[in-house]
Amino acid sequence: MIKLVVLLLIRVLCIGNSFSWDAVEQELVPMCNEAGVEVEIHNLYYGGCSLEQHAQFLLKDTAAYSHRVCTNKEGRVIKDTITLRDALREGKYDYISLQQASHFSGMYDTYAPWLRMLIDTVRVYQSEAQLCWLQTWAYSKDAKHPAYPTYGNNQQLMYDSIVACTKNLLRDYPAELLIIPCGYAIQLGRGTKLGDSFCRDGYHLNYSYGRYTASAVWFEILTKRDVRRLRYKPETMSRCERKVCQKVAHKAVRKAENAVF
Repeated sequence: MIKLVVLLLIRVLCIGNSFSWDAVEQELVPMCNEAGVEVEIHNLYYGGCSLEQHAQFLLKDTAAYSHRVCTNKEGRVIKDTITLRDALREGKYDYISLQQASHFSGMYDTYAPWLRMLIDTVRVYQSEAQLCWLQTWAYSKDAKHPAYPTYGNNQQLMYDSIVACTKNLLRDYPAELLIIPCGYAIQLGRGTKLGDSFCRDGYHLNYSYGRYTASAVWFEILTKRDVRRLRYKPETMSRCERKVCQKVAHKAVRKAENAVF
């Protein structure tokens, strides 16, 4: 067993949905355990939640979110439902992420005015936090999601649309949003021998290397460390799969720093 030596505490708030669940709730804490980094991850989960829906919950102060907290010591704990404002009042966060619902992720006209409203509200309560954008991933080629026809049932078209929106965010919010390129990492992974197998149902990540890859991206963003040095992997993954996932996650983070997707 690897002994945990705590070097720092990082607090994260994800204003999300099932895609943030995939990305941060399963594999990120074990990765941080090996690195000796203490984390406290708050995921505000509401299935399929879009930016507009987040904004409506905010305006009505609705306690709509399943409040999932993941820590080194307690693992994953689901607390009482909570409002966004109450979550923002729960101490100081280092990173706060926003995201669009997957089905709207490649449609930039669905982002406004809701994203601006959410950013401004977050800043009222958390002026020093680093705001992040969780870039979601394109669906599997054979996905049956009801929104997939919007992208012509074409994975490359959906991915290209997500990338275009990411670049628009960098243009419109250049000093505000740090991109977390999970979508880029998953797309890179699909070009390896693992193929188009990162999703379990066509859109949510599988419970082994799919979720591991997304968390590996988060790990590098939060800790500023090279995920390729980690030995940790879940029992469901092979060492070969671990190396592939670490490699694509590391490449995605490095490339995204230069707005290359």
